[in-house]
Amino acid sequence: MSGEWKARRFWKTVSVAAAEGGAGYAVMLDSRPVKTPGKAPLVVPSRPLAEALAAEWDAQEDVIRPENMSLTRAANTAIDGVAGRRESVVDEIAGYGASDLLCYRAPAPEALRARQARAWDPLLDWAARDLGASLERADGVMPRPQPEASLKALRREVARFTPFGLVGLHGLVALSGSLVIGLAAALGRDKPETLWQLSRIDEEWQIELWGEDAEAAAHAAARRAGFLDAARLLSLLGVAARRDH
Repeated sequence: MSGEWKARRFWKTVSVAAAEGGAGYAVMLDSRPVKTPGKAPLVVPSRPLAEALAAEWDAQEDVIRPENMSLTRAANTAIDGVAGRRESVVDEIAGYGASDLLCYRAPAPEALRARQARAWDPLLDWAARDLGASLERADGVMPRPQPEASLKALRREVARFTPFGLVGLHGLVALSGSLVIGLAAALGRDKPETLWQLSRIDEEWQIELWGEDAEAAAHAAARRAGFLDAARLLSLLGVAARRDH
């Protein structure tokens, strides 16, 4: 007998129920609550997110396909992976501010520099004005120290997110390479699709010059989907994405 074992659907109905003690909302498979891989109750803080999770479970047919359940994976990560080490996750995300994509400009050509400035300067101006984080621009890719006060301001902003919110914010930041872009998406500064395109200025310039092969296009599409999934998670969380609501 050969072949890889695959988990199969064993339930008939999927529903959402209030968790015990008013702690949030659980997804129920028939009458049984879903648990995380770590065996913790899969309880999320907003009903819209719970309903979206339920839709993912209900969409599973014969074989369960975790790759099609991005929100469930994110919830599992928040519960099993982030809740117990919140401060280190905050530090990891905030660390992107020290080398933010938006701060590093091409030395040449001037047309690319102008395109970067048009796209990125308004976001850096927003970070300075609204977040209290003024970041220095640099030519080339050599690291440039950023003001300590600005890095502390960015960390304070990151620390306002809940474990579930941190999962979404981490996706936005890691996939774009920019803490400023991630915070702009999480805080509604602009539409996620627009912000994703702003993170792609350099790549799109290279594509215009040299074209794009199929492998690179597929990789870019997967990263875009991940970025938009992270933004959707934060949208479904609503006020539950942040601690100061």
